[in-house]
Amino acid sequence: LHQKIIKKLIELLFSFLMGVLKIIFVTTMIRLLFSFTLISLFFSCRDTSSVRDCQKFNTGTYEFTYQINDIEKKGVFKRFKNLNIDYYDGIIDSSSVKWINDCEFILKKINPKSIQEKDPIHIKIIETNDTSYVFEFKLAIKKMNTSPLVMRGTAVKVQEF
Repeated sequence: LHQKIIKKLIELLFSFLMGVLKIIFVTTMIRLLFSFTLISLFFSCRDTSSVRDCQKFNTGTYEFTYQINDIEKKGVFKRFKNLNIDYYDGIIDSSSVKWINDCEFILKKINPKSIQEKDPIHIKIIETNDTSYVFEFKLAIKKMNTSPLVMRGTAVKVQEF
């Protein structure tokens, strides 16, 4: 008699545990489905017009404007895969290019003329369109006790290689 009662209790306990496991499984699956739906909705609703196509700006000839003492000037640079040549104010200057990824690279002057020119520059393309890109640049090496000065510029592609 005791064996039948124990057997029945074990069956009831097993049935109860299976029911609890089914409930846990179903609620977990509902949570996963809900999370997946939210993530999918988030990525499908993002603005695809702001997708950067940096690779088409890895090489070529570009124009850019800059200011010195409130005077706007125009410069030109040619960028090859590993070399950047700047033409500004009658000066020709060369830098090595080391790509971090398609949208970021480090420029380092080949023949620096001062201590400041020895510091490499980190450039990040942050926005692209058909003919130009917006970029941010700063020193690649953080100086002690200073916050990095991040500046922006726009380069317009004038010639394809």
